[in-house]
Amino acid sequence: MISAYTQDLKHKEDELAIQYLPAVKAMAFRLKERLPSSVDYMDLSAIGTEELIKLARRYDESLNDSFWGYAKKRVYGAMLDYLRSLDIVSRASRKLIKAIDYAIEEHRAIHDEEPSDEELALIIGEDIEKIHEARIASSIYAVMPLHDQLQVGDEGASLANIEKEELIDVIKTVLGLYSEREQMIIQLYYFEELSLKEISDVLGITESRISQIHKSVIHKIKESVGA
Repeated sequence: MISAYTQDLKHKEDELAIQYLPAVKAMAFRLKERLPSSVDYMDLSAIGTEELIKLARRYDESLNDSFWGYAKKRVYGAMLDYLRSLDIVSRASRKLIKAIDYAIEEHRAIHDEEPSDEELALIIGEDIEKIHEARIASSIYAVMPLHDQLQVGDEGASLANIEKEELIDVIKTVLGLYSEREQMIIQLYYFEELSLKEISDVLGITESRISQIHKSVIHKIKESVGA
């Protein structure tokens, strides 16, 4: 009798997971759109599916009246944890990423366009493969929550001592320095989770310019907290 009840319960849990599997696949696809080709959609989908099954098997409907409301953030969080596990920003690549960002801004100011990996390799005097890897690492980390990005680099220790409420006030102040259009870019990227291409289509701004504004916001937040 107990065995039959257990089997029936497990069947219902699996049905619950199956019901929301398309939502997980759609989430993985949306995240993949914002990532470089080196990150596999199937890996993201598998991580999300595994987390969905775990959540379905411990879901208590008496505590949460919406399974997807309960599971959505946790599934997305599992995908982000997977990206973190790739160890994409090593101490060595942090310096190179900063050098690349600086070189890109200098090149754009003169030529009004972003340099290629080959051009960056010549400008910085670094191996093109390392340039390519550092740019991939940078683009992967750009999809992380703002708090993650602020903790990257040697300035992370300074940011770790700041209260969450204080950091929120700093972010609001920094965003206030930007135009309404530029603030919209941050809103669409972090809260609506649109890709650079989608934001470009919506606002009529180049992907390169959107990327530039995004990096500028991160930099100013770090400056504001003395990092």
